[in-house]
Amino acid sequence: MKLFLIAAVALTPLLAKDSDSEKRLDAAATVFSEVMDAPDKGIPQELMEHAACIVIVPDLKTAAFFFGAKYGKGYLSCRNKVGAGWSAPGTVRIEGGSVGFQIGGESTDLIMLVMNERGADKLLSSKFTLGAEGSVAAGPVGRTATAQTDAQMHADILSWSRSQGLFAGLALEGATLRQDLDDNASIYGQKLENRDIVSKKRPVPPEAKRLIHLLDKYSFREEKHASGN
Repeated sequence: MKLFLIAAVALTPLLAKDSDSEKRLDAAATVFSEVMDAPDKGIPQELMEHAACIVIVPDLKTAAFFFGAKYGKGYLSCRNKVGAGWSAPGTVRIEGGSVGFQIGGESTDLIMLVMNERGADKLLSSKFTLGAEGSVAAGPVGRTATAQTDAQMHADILSWSRSQGLFAGLALEGATLRQDLDDNASIYGQKLENRDIVSKKRPVPPEAKRLIHLLDKYSFREEKHASGN
């Protein structure tokens, strides 16, 4: 308990800085764009095309003592079917103890793809624990790589991290994801639940349009159009 309190105190100044939704939305868009633009080092296109939801957490904070304490805020977006456009974003908080990597007092960017409806349903609940309520596997890296391993083929969620320029799959387990009603209120003017935002197809707020545009851009299936030639 004392160790947890020490870690929580160390993170407090970091949390106080994390209140500007517009800047964080822009940061999420930048993280995603930079990852997808990296030659042969990004998320495989095939996975983006078939993902049901995505979670992007820019600047996830870590304070490592005897164990790691982590906290971050980010966004999720989902779609009703493969190939459909992405929904307006809902906000999420990720928090918990050690989740498989130690970064000292530094920060990392986190991206998760939810690959099926079961995982999407868990993601849109008020909170869920990665690994305990939905299987998680480290995502493959490379523009043309595919999820061929048994773990990746059956995982509900694939996850990646980027720290100090290194982008890699991450076996992220044990952390808790919660919806953030206060942050949703700062974007939509009311405390909407994430499931409401996604299922009722809320309009994309102006500050989120860059992020959603990028999600649509990198999920585009060119072969559909090519087949008609």
